[in-house]
Amino acid sequence: MDLAKQIQFIFNNEGKKTFVVLPINTFEELFEDYIDSKAIEERKNESTISLEELEQELKKDGKL
Repeated sequence: MDLAKQIQFIFNNEGKKTFVVLPINTFEELFEDYIDSKAIEERKNESTISLEELEQELKKDGKL
């Protein structure tokens, strides 16, 4: 079914949209994307390492 047909709006007494109701799987996907974008934003200034350095660290720690 078309997602637009599954979305419902709840209006206040003045007729303004105040809430939205959508399928739980759509909400979960959107929320996961939101959480991912916040994590990316928070970590954007962290230093990076090369793949080779990461592999060496993981091997040293016995995780690879």
